[in-house]
Amino acid sequence: MRAFWRWTGLCVLALLCLQLYFVGRIALMTAVAPQSTAFQRSEAWRVAHDKGALPWRQQWVDYGQISDNLKRAVIASEDDGFSSHDGVDWGALEKAWSKNAKAEQRAELRGTTKPPKVVGGSTITQQLAKNLFLSGERTLFRKGQEFVLTMALETLLSKRRILEIYLNSVEWGEGVFGAEAAAQHYFRKPASKLSAYEAARLVVMLPRPKYFEKLPNSAYLSGRAGVIAGRLADARLP
Repeated sequence: MRAFWRWTGLCVLALLCLQLYFVGRIALMTAVAPQSTAFQRSEAWRVAHDKGALPWRQQWVDYGQISDNLKRAVIASEDDGFSSHDGVDWGALEKAWSKNAKAEQRAELRGTTKPPKVVGGSTITQQLAKNLFLSGERTLFRKGQEFVLTMALETLLSKRRILEIYLNSVEWGEGVFGAEAAAQHYFRKPASKLSAYEAARLVVMLPRPKYFEKLPNSAYLSGRAGVIAGRLADARLP
């Protein structure tokens, strides 16, 4: 029994040390831009393993050098309550759980073995927490860790800084990371010059960037971009 409690104490201590490490990394981000994210490193390893090389496009630009159109578009599309919530949009999360439960019920009634599409309720801060530090696995422990990291990001960083890091690190295609690289790759212009429609088009790609990179003439991409572009005026910037 004594050995059990010793191992339990060591596990708790290791978990606390891990949280302190994460908090230290986040605190450093108040002044220093992250060199890479966990997602970027995993992508680099995957492509290097499969293809032997990865054309890497990423260039950090400050918040003021990113078009307000892109900032508004990502908020309008991904997280319309970004400027006001505490990192978690509980209403959106509840709706996502409800949709997922109904999708599972329909799948059971049809007797299909194919898992239903999971609808997310993640905020921009939650997405950043996952990209910066975590793997893509979906476990209860990983979701709990994502919640802790989200709270740390919201506590230690301003909303502007969170959005700045997110837009500089998010994936927009195979080896294309960040707003500047995406603007240059798709429109041959800096991120500061993106029009409302161009910004909306980039944002629509976010859930499946590698897929849409291969379908530049997608009717869905164009149509959805027009909808998002029309909603920019309602998006509140931090």
